[in-house]
Amino acid sequence: MTTNPIKRVSVLSTGTVVIHPQHVRSGGTPQMWWLLTSRRWTDPLPINVYVIEHDQGLILFDTGEDRAAVTDPDYYPGGFTGFIYRRFGHFDIGPQDTLSDQLGLLGYDIAQVHTAILSHLHPDHAGGVPQLRRANLVVSQDEWDALVGKKAQMIGLMPNHVDLPDLRWNRITFEPTTDPSLAPFTEAHDLFGDGTLTLLPTPGHTPGSMSLLVRQPGLVPLLMVGDLTYDVHLFDEKHLPGMGDKHQMKDATDKIHQLRETNPGLVILPAHDPEAAHRLAAATATRT
Repeated sequence: MTTNPIKRVSVLSTGTVVIHPQHVRSGGTPQMWWLLTSRRWTDPLPINVYVIEHDQGLILFDTGEDRAAVTDPDYYPGGFTGFIYRRFGHFDIGPQDTLSDQLGLLGYDIAQVHTAILSHLHPDHAGGVPQLRRANLVVSQDEWDALVGKKAQMIGLMPNHVDLPDLRWNRITFEPTTDPSLAPFTEAHDLFGDGTLTLLPTPGHTPGSMSLLVRQPGLVPLLMVGDLTYDVHLFDEKHLPGMGDKHQMKDATDKIHQLRETNPGLVILPAHDPEAAHRLAAATATRT
């Protein structure tokens, strides 16, 4: 990597969400128990979308929540499933919190989006895809398989908001890699073949969750991790969130801690960490 095709990395937020503290940090109780019984909520957390201005075009990591989630009474399923969905979180998404409006505040037009990478397909990450009819939408094959599987709604995936006509989905599988800078990961997907944007499998929160490693000459590397963690301080202490497959999340967390050893200064950027925007600004302003 001798030249830098990345001109700018920034973050926007499509509103905020409050969730249960056990969602952020597992207390050891079963997920359904705390979902049904907890009366405590976090402070509002951002719904982050990372925006990369690349020579290939505008790249998004995640697309945020759809405002229809708070304006359309039929957005979520009915019955007990819908009740559980509403127990996961409460959203505050204003008229100006749409993906297109937030991109406009950064000086971009949504028509400029070349590729949107989905860390996973929960609605607060895939909610913007209906606005991206011209873009390439990248998701892992494992995540897509879960979306179209019989248990999709049970794990928070809603095909009716994602598997839409005229969307251009690219369902990727990870290829073997021997790149020592990616160790301990043995599989990866280099988005443009130039090493700047590399997808890594980090399942656990959902079956096909993935993270994006962003590398630029002279700058510390960035790792956008979706919902593998909600708070970098908890991640540093190896605490796991309360939602997902604990064994897979622990394995992914351990691998990223090892990845830090081969990528000094690696900056972890979760989707809902209130400090992520400040951490990104500091990282992109400091040259190594």
